Amino acid sequence: MMLNPKSELFEQLDPKSREIMVKTIDFFEKKGKVALKADYHNCTWYSDFLEFVKENRIFATLLTPSQYSNDPNTRWDTYRNSIFNEIISFYGLAYWYTWQVTVLGLGPIWMSQNETLKKRTAKLLFDGGIFAFGLSEKSHGADIYSSNMSLIPIGDSKYIAEGGKYYIGNANEAALVSVFGKFSDKDDYVFFVADPKHKNYNLVKNIVEWQSYVAEFELNAYPIDEVDILSAGHSAWDSALNTVNVGKYNLGWASIGICTNAFYEAITHAAERKLYGMRVTDFPHVKQLFVDAWARLIAMRLFTQRACDYMRVASKEDRRYLLYNPIVKMKVTTQGEEVIDLIWDVIAAKGFEKDMVFENAAKDIRALPKLEGTVHVNIALIVKFMENYLFHPKAYDEVPNFTSGVNDGFLFNQGPAKGLGKIQFKDYRQAYNSVSGENVEIFKEQIAIFKELLVTATPTPEQKKDIDFLLGLGEIFTLIVYGELIIEKVHHHNLSNDIILQIFDILVRDFSEYALKLYQKVSCSEKQMEICLKMIRKPFLDRGRFKKIWKEHVLNLKACYEMNP
Repeated sequence: MMLNPKSELFEQLDPKSREIMVKTIDFFEKKGKVALKADYHNCTWYSDFLEFVKENRIFATLLTPSQYSNDPNTRWDTYRNSIFNEIISFYGLAYWYTWQVTVLGLGPIWMSQNETLKKRTAKLLFDGGIFAFGLSEKSHGADIYSSNMSLIPIGDSKYIAEGGKYYIGNANEAALVSVFGKFSDKDDYVFFVADPKHKNYNLVKNIVEWQSYVAEFELNAYPIDEVDILSAGHSAWDSALNTVNVGKYNLGWASIGICTNAFYEAITHAAERKLYGMRVTDFPHVKQLFVDAWARLIAMRLFTQRACDYMRVASKEDRRYLLYNPIVKMKVTTQGEEVIDLIWDVIAAKGFEKDMVFENAAKDIRALPKLEGTVHVNIALIVKFMENYLFHPKAYDEVPNFTSGVNDGFLFNQGPAKGLGKIQFKDYRQAYNSVSGENVEIFKEQIAIFKELLVTATPTPEQKKDIDFLLGLGEIFTLIVYGELIIEKVHHHNLSNDIILQIFDILVRDFSEYALKLYQKVSCSEKQMEICLKMIRKPFLDRGRFKKIWKEHVLNLKACYEMNP
């Protein structure tokens, strides 16, 4: 259920995909922990990794849609990409980041109608190129309504670009940067590409103290021809949002990879350490902390794997992924923080040591909830789906466990980025009624009470404008969706009911915590407060189940993985 690089055979993958994963693991294990840590502390640009990617044409194979390559192994396959996501984040967020920024930079290109530039991009990927996504600006971040990057017409279908971008990963070495801006003469949005090697591209500085180069750059009278333009008007706007829709998903796997490596290190350390004549793992509170961390990590994996299935079956008629992806970004990344905090409480000061993987994890895990929109931004998006999800279900065919090696072409043909409130979902109760057990039943009761709040104490127009209040509602609603997809994926993996119930032990507690937070909101009405208190429930404690999970699934992970020195 957790990635172990030293024992995973990737038997479910085709030979070429399996080769990529094995070679990538081998690259990091041969480099070893000492060298990886030294590069981390010295903020060393990962040129050796990029050379490895180039030599093995890894990004080219994984990130080029099949129609732009003659290689039958080349495709944009979200399932395969998920596995690669997890592997590289397992060894270091900086390595994942150059991949993630390349994904974002490629989005507007593959979504465009510019076939000349697509073919050029495929060649650049083949030659080992990485890419960048020039969206955010210094004065207003990712508020794309306020973009100050201007494309100024100078006649004969030619333009000059003027303006700056800020917080742009890979902008030092990208083969191309996809740049978002506006036409100066008509205030329409536009996406175009810029070459960092051009003399009118000014790389101002690296703005972070990290291995990755996260740049501020300026374009000064930078020449643009029609062949450099990707999209304009509504199409450019849609490309920006749809690219982020795709990229958000990857953040969940980054969090999972980081947490998995840290968990192995922590459980091994605790199991080998003695205090007061006892192994640390014999203390009851330590067992609780590890079981909670493990269950949360398994839930993160199950939800994100299931979200992958929905991305892969997406179509103009089925856009449910637009709810699940921001939940991957918001919920899975914040759960990653929770996992690290839980196991940090066990290993304590050991987590600060410079030779520990955990030191990296404790720092890097904090970045992920802040990328591709903050938690608040994503929750504001998530609540748009709440009414239809809870009250207006629609029949759909069953979504399979989608691991087939095919190209996910719809991701680059998503259409207009609007109409979120009209998307419908199948009846979530089908999933919840497919499992049994006390904690699932308690959770179902909490859901019913939450729906009672929405019906009998309906949020007012003023509350719907209150981001803080929406955060409270959104956290509870997110849990409901989270639980549904976890159950669906558990069935695909044929996991034991004990695992489901241990996960729902946590979800019941989280539901209660969020209900209490909503109760405490300044704008919460007396009626709403009364209903919030009814949601606060205690999970059913099954000591036998807990002991079984601890012995068979958690403690068994001690010493099963250690990175090569």
